[in-house]
Amino acid sequence: MSQVSKHPARPGTPPKIPQAPAEQQAQRQSKAYALMASGTMVSRILGFIRTALLAVAIGSSTTMADIFEKANVIPTIIFMLLAGGIFNVVLVPQLIKASKASDRGSAYTSKLVTLTIVVMGLATVLLVSMAGPLIKVLTLDWTEPMIAMGTTFAYWCLPQIFFYGVYAVIGQVLNAHNRFTAYMWSPVANNLVQILTIGTFIVLFGSYGGGNDQLDGWTTSQTVLLAGGATLGILVQALALFLPLRRIGLNLRPDFSWRGMGLRHVGKLAAWTLGSMMVGNIASLVNSKFVSAATKAREGMPFGGANVPGEQALNTSQLITVLPHSIFALTLATMLFNEFTKAFHEKRRGDIAPLLSRGLRTTAVPIVFATVAFIVLAGPLGRLFAGSSSTAMLQGAAIGQLLLLTTLGLPFKSIHFFMIRVFFAEEDTKTPMLIQTVIAVLCVVLAFGAVQVLPATEIARAVALIYGATNVLSAVIAHVLVVRRYGDYGVAQVIDSYVRIGVMAALSGMAGSGVLWLLGGYSWGFAWSSIGSAMISIAVVGSVMAVVYIVLLRLIRSEELDNFLGPLARRIPVLRR
Repeated sequence: MSQVSKHPARPGTPPKIPQAPAEQQAQRQSKAYALMASGTMVSRILGFIRTALLAVAIGSSTTMADIFEKANVIPTIIFMLLAGGIFNVVLVPQLIKASKASDRGSAYTSKLVTLTIVVMGLATVLLVSMAGPLIKVLTLDWTEPMIAMGTTFAYWCLPQIFFYGVYAVIGQVLNAHNRFTAYMWSPVANNLVQILTIGTFIVLFGSYGGGNDQLDGWTTSQTVLLAGGATLGILVQALALFLPLRRIGLNLRPDFSWRGMGLRHVGKLAAWTLGSMMVGNIASLVNSKFVSAATKAREGMPFGGANVPGEQALNTSQLITVLPHSIFALTLATMLFNEFTKAFHEKRRGDIAPLLSRGLRTTAVPIVFATVAFIVLAGPLGRLFAGSSSTAMLQGAAIGQLLLLTTLGLPFKSIHFFMIRVFFAEEDTKTPMLIQTVIAVLCVVLAFGAVQVLPATEIARAVALIYGATNVLSAVIAHVLVVRRYGDYGVAQVIDSYVRIGVMAALSGMAGSGVLWLLGGYSWGFAWSSIGSAMISIAVVGSVMAVVYIVLLRLIRSEELDNFLGPLARRIPVLRR
């Protein structure tokens, strides 16, 4: 006898059909993806606010902006140089294996966390003691006052390395237990702390008004608030992960018995990964050294050299272009990486190509649109991060030029990222290292050549172009190696998707350009007059482009759009077929 529901369906309402396990898993994955993407999006938006406020406080193409950027970015690069690749790639398969043990990986995770704290703590102490030499080695043509200021900032910023290490290892423990959300949302806390400290800086010391004399009147209180606030943000970001870690239920404790962790096996994998990270990040440090020559070159120039982009402007342009990659490509790749790993462990090698094809085609929808949007809105976006001084338009134009150059390689950056995840999932860290080495060496050689033939005022633009071009090359190399090892992953279908989507994005870009022209975006008009007007222009033009883009994709019955938007697209009446 069948059971009768206590809550019978209303007349005319079809009975609910039980979902298959595959459908339930797909829904869970979609929900997880949405939570991860939203966390990344909120974090990046707050990061934009933080960068915009920093430009208000100390400018963007200014001496102080470049000095602080140099000291504040060194911890990130050094952390990636020391251990970033090991934490983010090599240890995930090891943690997944450990999580299947009877103790759910408690013993292994305890050893790993203890080891991380010890190693990163010692490395941080050593590097803080070397703050002065680091600044001297990583800059070009800086004066003694510039080096002294950079060293002071570095003393406050370099402790971030330790907290980055804690954040990375705890985050990967959470990921291994399929708790992706906290890792993506904890940077929100970091950005909120930094927004608060920079806002306090502006209230107490005022905003940058123009000129190039910030070094003369800079105080210790300004250093503590600006650089100390940056480090406090990373500390809070790391601590935010301990609550979700506790909810997993692992019985973690200090454990210095590192024998039996499989470090020899991990070491072999890590050797290639660490080599890859070393090559890539040493190249970044060398290139930033070349770009730092712009800081000294501005001295004596009209308007304080506000139209000369330096390290702060270059990193800002990269911050903008990495947004869609971080929200969509990185988030989806994080989830697919676990699927790749499980497929290899379960000997389902035939599932790799369809997974890769799906990831590439799904991310084409947002990534290609973002590429066109950045090209159209390069000027207003640059103005948004140029502060409020009398030279803000010039600084905004400098950032906009770099944005145009770096944007050209954006789709290929995401394509390359997806492809090398496959190698990492198979625990092949040698192949990505070889790709990284080729690209890094080429970048340094080209940047060095640019330094020899171009004035210091043009180096940042040259490096931005090099970054865009080498993203294209890295995707091509990864494609060749993936096809050679795993066979055709539906290359023709992927290319067809990108071409069709690219045409629709270009048409939406034409519509957006027309609207931006009306807003004075090409004549130093309303779109350039202030941060607020730039924000309004970006919102209006971006909205027009997005609507045109989605409607066009619906008209051509884009399967990729359905996969990307899912049920949302079908619930918007205007987008229904």
